[in-house]
Amino acid sequence: MGIILHELVGTDQGRPFSPHCWKTVMSLAHKGLPFDRNRVSFRDIPKLENGYSSKVPVIRDQDQLVADSFEIALYLEDRHPDRPSLFKGEGGRAMARFVEGYSQMILHPFINVVVLMAVHNLLDAPNQAYFRESREKIFGRKLEDVAAMRDAKREAFTASLEPIRKMLLSQPFIGGEGPLFADYIVFGAFQWVRVLTPYQLFDRGDPVQDWFERCLDLHGGVAREIKAAV
Repeated sequence: MGIILHELVGTDQGRPFSPHCWKTVMSLAHKGLPFDRNRVSFRDIPKLENGYSSKVPVIRDQDQLVADSFEIALYLEDRHPDRPSLFKGEGGRAMARFVEGYSQMILHPFINVVVLMAVHNLLDAPNQAYFRESREKIFGRKLEDVAAMRDAKREAFTASLEPIRKMLLSQPFIGGEGPLFADYIVFGAFQWVRVLTPYQLFDRGDPVQDWFERCLDLHGGVAREIKAAV
């Protein structure tokens, strides 16, 4: 039996949207490993694998369970050292930790605002109730009030991409000449938006948009197979 990836969807089974699950999709594809995708809702996650994890992604590799996209990438790297590397050594692992911090602390706060209502609207009634209660507790205000701040925050988000733009002047990927797990960390955040809403993250001609398009074409276009939201 091959690897099983448990990933998050709403009512549309063909639109997996979790940024963390997309990191794992790209990691598995990078390694050239076949896998099956088990798509579940928020409320289904605690039932998975006898309650193994409160969050997805989770992979089952025969009798081995691994949760968390970074831990999964490390597991795949160590389990399959003969396949294309996700890190290219300890320096790559350390770099990916920095990129993960940048993505979660700088990029995700704005993207959360962008996708908030799109996620809510994609869920069925029980999952909408769970999502609204849990997110309004985090934000301390109604979802609609949080989402209304989107356009006011966009300029600061655009500025926050400047380190990536500068890097892309000298190389096509965060990983250098080819992608590494560090690329998939940032890619997952932008794919989160792409599959949920037509909101334009990038200004025309932004090199980060060009990089994102290159990532969509990787590994036979596995990420582009999910059509962009309209």
